[in-house]
Amino acid sequence: MISVFRSKRIFLLLLLGFSSGLPLALTGATLQAWLAVEGIDLQAIGWFTLVGQPYVYKFLWAPLMDRYSIPLLGRRRGWLLATQAALLAAIACMGTVSPKEAPLLLAALALAVAFLSASQDIVFDAYRADVLGAEERGAGAAVSVLGYRIAMLVSGGLALILVDNWIGWTQAYWLMAALMLVGVAATWAAAEPATPPRAPKTLAEAVREPLAEYFSRRGAWLLLLVIILYKLGDAFAGTLSTAFLLRGAGFSLTDVGWANKWLGVGATILGLLIGGALMARLRLFKSLLLFGFLQAFTNLGFMLLAAAGKSYPLMITVIAAENLCGGMGTAAFVALLMAMCDRRFSATQYALLSALASLGRVYVGPAAGALAESFGWTAFFFFTFLVALPGIAMLWWQRARVEELDKSPATSSRAT
Repeated sequence: MISVFRSKRIFLLLLLGFSSGLPLALTGATLQAWLAVEGIDLQAIGWFTLVGQPYVYKFLWAPLMDRYSIPLLGRRRGWLLATQAALLAAIACMGTVSPKEAPLLLAALALAVAFLSASQDIVFDAYRADVLGAEERGAGAAVSVLGYRIAMLVSGGLALILVDNWIGWTQAYWLMAALMLVGVAATWAAAEPATPPRAPKTLAEAVREPLAEYFSRRGAWLLLLVIILYKLGDAFAGTLSTAFLLRGAGFSLTDVGWANKWLGVGATILGLLIGGALMARLRLFKSLLLFGFLQAFTNLGFMLLAAAGKSYPLMITVIAAENLCGGMGTAAFVALLMAMCDRRFSATQYALLSALASLGRVYVGPAAGALAESFGWTAFFFFTFLVALPGIAMLWWQRARVEELDKSPATSSRAT
C-alpha cells in the first residue's frame, strides 16, 4: 500500500492539489486580513466574501469543460494549463490594486480569480477521477487534499507573515502568482489517463445525462441537503475567524499567520490522517456523525476565546482542536462526495456536489458580519455551534442512504 504513494502520478497530484488550493485564501482569508488592516469596515468585509460565488455555481459551466477541449496536452490537461496561466495573471493584477482607493476593482479582480480557480478545480477533480485506478483512489485523494492544504498554508499563513515583517501586499500577491508555476510544471509533466472516459458527443448530452442520472436516484434531494448543511456551522465560524483574531481578540498578523495558518494546517493534515485511519474501522456514516459532532463542539472553543480575551495558550488550543476536527470531517466529507458520484459523469456531478457544499462558506459572510457586529463575538460563535446541529440531524435521518452509498461502487450507475 505504501508503494502507491511513491508513484509519479500520485506525486503530481500533490503538486496539482497545491495549484488548486493556492488561489482560495487569496480571495478569502488573506484578502480579509488585507481589508481588515486597511481599516475597511466589518460589514464591507462580510460583503467581500461574496466574491467566492463561482465556487457555488461552477457546475453551470462544468459541462462546457467536459464537452470541449483545448487542442493542447489533452482533454483535461489543456484546460488545466489555460486556467493556471490565467490565474497567474489575475492574482498578479490583484496585488496592484488598493482596497481603499479602488475597492470595486479589487472585488472584480477577486471575482475573476475565484472564477478561474473554480474552473481549475472542475478540471482537476475530473482529471483525478480519470487518471486514478481503483487501488490508487485513496492515496490520490489524500495527497491532493494535502497539497491543497499546504497551498492554503502558503497563501494564507506565509503571506501574512511576509507582509507583517518584510514585504508589502503587492509583492505578496506577486509572489503567490509566481507560485502558480508549480501547477503549470505539474500539468506539463502529467500524463493523460490510459483509458480516458468517453467525452459527451454534444453539449446537450454533457448537461443532461449527469443530472438525469443523479436525480433519478431515490432521496437525491435529501442527500443534497446533507451536503449543504454538514459544513454550515464550520462555514459560519470560519468566514470571520481571521477578522475575529485580529480585531476581536487583538492578535497580530504574525500571531495569526503562525497559529491560525501554520499550526492550523498542521493540525488539519493530522486530522486528515487520523480521519482516514478511523474511517477504515468506522465506515462512512459513523465517521461523518462523529466528526460532525466534533466540528460543532470546537466552535464553542472560539466562544471561550472571545469571552477570555487575548490568551496565547487558549488560542493555540482552540485553533489546533478546530483544525484537527475539521480535517477529520473533511476526510469523511470528501469520501461522501466521491461515493455520490457516478464515474461516467464525475466531472459535472462532482462540480455540482462540491459547489453545493460551498454554499455556506460563500453566502454566510454578510449574515456573519451583521451578527458579529450586532451581538458580539461570544454570542456569534455560540450561534455557529447551533447552526451545525441541523446538519448532524439531517445526516442521522439519511443514515440508510449514506450506508448504502458506502457499499456501492463509484463506477456503477445507481438508482438507490
